[in-house]
Amino acid sequence: MEHKARWWREAAIYQIYVRSFADSNGDGEGDLAGIRERLPDLAELGVDAIWLTPFYVSPLADGGYDVADYRDVDPRFGTLDDFDALLRSAHDLGIRMIIDVVPNHSSSAHRWFREAVAAEPGSPARARYIFRDGKGPDGEEPPNNWKSIFGGSAWTRLQRPDGTPEQWYLHLFDSEQPDFDWTHQEVHDEFDDVLRFWLDRGVDGFRIDVAHGMVKDPALPDIDPDAKADLLDGSTTLPYFDQDGVHEIYRRWSALAAEYPGDRALVAEAWVENAERVARYLRPDELHQAFNFEYLTAPWDANRLREVIDGSLAANGAVGATTTWVLSNHDVTRHVTRFGDGEQGLRRARAATLLMLALPGSVYLYQGEELGLPEVTDLPEESLQDPTWKRSGHTDRGRDGCRVPLPWEGDVVPFGFGPEGSEPWLPVPEHWGELSRAAQRGVEGSTLELYTTALRLRRELEALGDGSMTWLDSPEGVLCFEREPGVRVAVNLTEAPVELPFSGEVLVDSGPGVKTTDDVLRLPAETAVWLRV
Repeated sequence: MEHKARWWREAAIYQIYVRSFADSNGDGEGDLAGIRERLPDLAELGVDAIWLTPFYVSPLADGGYDVADYRDVDPRFGTLDDFDALLRSAHDLGIRMIIDVVPNHSSSAHRWFREAVAAEPGSPARARYIFRDGKGPDGEEPPNNWKSIFGGSAWTRLQRPDGTPEQWYLHLFDSEQPDFDWTHQEVHDEFDDVLRFWLDRGVDGFRIDVAHGMVKDPALPDIDPDAKADLLDGSTTLPYFDQDGVHEIYRRWSALAAEYPGDRALVAEAWVENAERVARYLRPDELHQAFNFEYLTAPWDANRLREVIDGSLAANGAVGATTTWVLSNHDVTRHVTRFGDGEQGLRRARAATLLMLALPGSVYLYQGEELGLPEVTDLPEESLQDPTWKRSGHTDRGRDGCRVPLPWEGDVVPFGFGPEGSEPWLPVPEHWGELSRAAQRGVEGSTLELYTTALRLRRELEALGDGSMTWLDSPEGVLCFEREPGVRVAVNLTEAPVELPFSGEVLVDSGPGVKTTDDVLRLPAETAVWLRV
């Protein structure tokens, strides 16, 4: 079928957290010019596309996911000319670019919301957002008991300049991120125009933030008081997530994107209950991909991983969609740290990488994972900027630990992230110099070389990328499968070495000690290997 040729079905897509990737001017924050300077490094790594987190005009109350102007670049990140130059350079290197779109909410600094605050209840300006009268005497209680993902109530009450209390507005995230009302046609028209603005500039697609959250149950019913309002927990049915109405929006967006040449991709960030619910976003007339959070959150357990892999492939295959695989992103603890302490975490992470890159479909890589970067768990409290830290009453440190700026080269902080002597927006650990790209480039056995080799093979080998896989018999705690033609993958998730009754030419392995004879593969604890058979 025609869609099998579409680039996203087997692409390796590299997520760039703009603020932490590369700082070209020494102000401590990454920017578009810095990304452009470092694009050759990503071409050398072997990625097919990059995904940029928001670079729009924003107060950065939530790292740019609070957008004040959807059609311009925040001055701290550059200009529209910088964006166009970056996109041209990426395309010249054969790298596609997708960008974030944030349709669930805007910044409270957005022109529309400022107009809404200045207007009267019931006015057209307020109809673009979800305003409601409060409950109880004088409306002093929120309209319902919905909780913010970042902690506390999902409602904030307006006050007039004289201090008189007024209506409440909904924000599923920070109070500086008011939710749009997608029952209002003007909101639909606005985002059609936003998508066209960037498609006309040549972007290759969009990653849709909170893709499951735009439509709310119109009755705004209370939730179970014990329910978790957690973006990472899709097990609870909530009246503001995964409502059927979102699918009509995506049918409209899919038709819009199809008007443009070159296969523009629409990717959903949809934290929903299971693979079958995810697949509903990927029906032929809706979106093209969705992040596989069930895979991301799976524990280091062979049985559970196989269950998630099988479920994902079956659910997505039923609607003709490819499956995505992801281990880390800007919202979760880096997988080196999730998988264990120190050397064990890195050993498991490297094996998990070879497993992920060998599975059918496409992969999303998070900046720095190719360096084996761990989570920074000891950032000084005074440096924490994630809104979760404040809204949780300083009990949840938030996501800053996975957003620390990247080390590129040199022996002194900031290790090439910015000019020597500049101070990054988050502190960079002193020992990260040994993890820098320059320190690992060309070093046999380094994590950077593991990624570079595996990504090269993934492109070169007909068996890898899109397609199918066949599980092979294997001992408890070991995953073995074959990709046709001629590639066999074995992953030992146990803490003891194993011997497997097959052999072949070692293409790449995640750690030292892999040995093959004519008929036996010896695989050390917590390692993975690709074989040509």
